[in-house]
Amino acid sequence: MRIRARPGTVRRGGRATGPGAERGSAVNGHRAVAIAALVPLEELDTQPYLVDIRSQFAHCAQWAAEHGHTLVREVLAHGLPPSHEALWDPVARGEVDLFVAAEAAALAVAMRPVEEFRALCELRGVPLAFAALPEPRYDAAHKARIHRRLSMPTAGYDGR
Repeated sequence: MRIRARPGTVRRGGRATGPGAERGSAVNGHRAVAIAALVPLEELDTQPYLVDIRSQFAHCAQWAAEHGHTLVREVLAHGLPPSHEALWDPVARGEVDLFVAAEAAALAVAMRPVEEFRALCELRGVPLAFAALPEPRYDAAHKARIHRRLSMPTAGYDGR
């Protein structure tokens, strides 16, 4: 699992910066966490969108912007327990109030069991949304770019 604050939106201590960054608010809507699935590179031929974390996060960001929300965190996970503190501590502190995933299949890989995560969102009153934008076309050249990006031997490179 990797959690990352969106550049320019959160400073140390998890407090937001910029206009509309009062605790628990966004400029026009919710302060959101984008959730992407972490799928092994070996699945590139069968599940390219789930391997392509860049596109998953981009779709979440696009959806959030179109709906007046601000992405403040990104979570990259595989089989994360739905009650994990990394998800709910920012909610309890009022730093986030919406979860968004690129699609239901990505959320099902990121959270296990996904039904428990949905139930926790409902119980805690935190909306869960799906970007549900059309997946990019994954021709051989596109898959090759993803493969190069994700298989670079540079220490700490995460495919962005």
